[in-house]
Amino acid sequence: MLPAGASDFRDRFPEGGRLAGLDVGTKTIGLALCDAMWTIASPAETIVRKKFAVDFALLRQFVVRHSVRGLVVGLPLSLDGSDSPRTQSVRAFVRNLEPLGLPVLLWDERWSTAAVTRTLLTADASRARRAEVVDKMAAGYILQGAIDAMTMG
Repeated sequence: MLPAGASDFRDRFPEGGRLAGLDVGTKTIGLALCDAMWTIASPAETIVRKKFAVDFALLRQFVVRHSVRGLVVGLPLSLDGSDSPRTQSVRAFVRNLEPLGLPVLLWDERWSTAAVTRTLLTADASRARRAEVVDKMAAGYILQGAIDAMTMG
């Protein structure tokens, strides 16, 4: 069963199209992309956050450059599934993305950073390397979870 909103989001793309995954943090925004057929998500880049206007301009450039048709944004729920102050911050960030004119799906990201960090530790990545890639890899993890659920569910 798909989470609330996922069916409507999926139905907006009868022909598929590239989606971007976002892991919105306080210091960075991790970005990932999937192919137009929603097969595989790949980490893309990390935006170091400045002011929202700068973040928005960089995100808009990314969307245009990669012909993105929709956004899957990680929603940092509390472990019990309830909203937290961080959740409210991400919801506000998403509201501010409305001028992009893209459909947005909020996706539970509770375990994304932990899963990616575990993978990087298993791969014996250095602390510096983990810090460099964890956000965009978490965005890829979030996006992959969403496209898997929407194509199989």
